[in-house]
Amino acid sequence: MALLIINGPNLNLLGKREKNIYGDQSFEDYFSELKKNYPQANLSYFQSNSESEIIDKIHEVGFDINGIIINAGAFTHTSVAIRDAIAGITSPVVEVHISNVHAREEFRHTSYLSAVCKGVIAGFGLDSYRLAVEHFLNN
Repeated sequence: MALLIINGPNLNLLGKREKNIYGDQSFEDYFSELKKNYPQANLSYFQSNSESEIIDKIHEVGFDINGIIINAGAFTHTSVAIRDAIAGITSPVVEVHISNVHAREEFRHTSYLSAVCKGVIAGFGLDSYRLAVEHFLNN
């Protein structure tokens, strides 16, 4: 099973930024653990601070991969273009968030992506990604 994790803007700073919200582990270290713990999943990872690069990656893999796990970061709350890219592909997408966005600032309560995603996982720290991987493996 081929799964791609896409992380959006500022998620390259995990482990360094706002540790009280996002923890102190880098995503690269966490991703290595995921790959080790789920060898049956062909996991790959893409991160970009650029909306257009995220859209291009969704277009590139969105008809051939078994699933996409996306944490679009701040683009979650602003990007109709990423929403439309997800709506235009056939691969199922699960939206994830490290923090509980509904317990944060009001502007974070709205996701442009949720309506075109298979599901949403939020608030479980980096473990949100593991839960999404397990969803794909078990369904």
